[in-house]
Amino acid sequence: MKISRMILLGMLSVPVALGVYYFLPEKALPKGSVIDRLVVYKSKRKMFAYNGDNLLKNYTISLGKNPVGHKQFEGDNKTPEGVYSIDERNPNSAYHKNLGVSYPNKADREFAAKLGKSPGGLIKIHGLRNDRGYIGKFHRWKDWTAGCIAVTNDEIDELYTAVKENTVIEILP
Repeated sequence: MKISRMILLGMLSVPVALGVYYFLPEKALPKGSVIDRLVVYKSKRKMFAYNGDNLLKNYTISLGKNPVGHKQFEGDNKTPEGVYSIDERNPNSAYHKNLGVSYPNKADREFAAKLGKSPGGLIKIHGLRNDRGYIGKFHRWKDWTAGCIAVTNDEIDELYTAVKENTVIEILP
């Protein structure tokens, strides 16, 4: 009797823990924040948002399906590494909203050309696919993009508002 009760409690604890993870609110970016620098640590799956030297918030992120190393060409499913800028915004993206990353730069284009390939492009910070917003924070459990940086829809909403034009984004291994 005690063993079956323990098994039942164990079986119930997993859905409860998942529910808490999914519904537990996270700290929001302070209202009126202006982000002028983003730093991504790919190996930690973290993105840090700054105003000057003041850390405003850190985000847990998902990356390209093949995240280790710098993006070399279109279709390699890698997230680039280097210093870029946020060069566009799209409120009508297929992934909720997005902020464009200025990849490829001159060195990226030259390197891909030596391989006889296209460097690719359209690297974004984006939310979840428009028909998949219900996934919420669970998207973080797997690297799933084609090379972009993914956050939840609530997070891209706050980033979309707070990130100023031409914000520097440094993407580190």
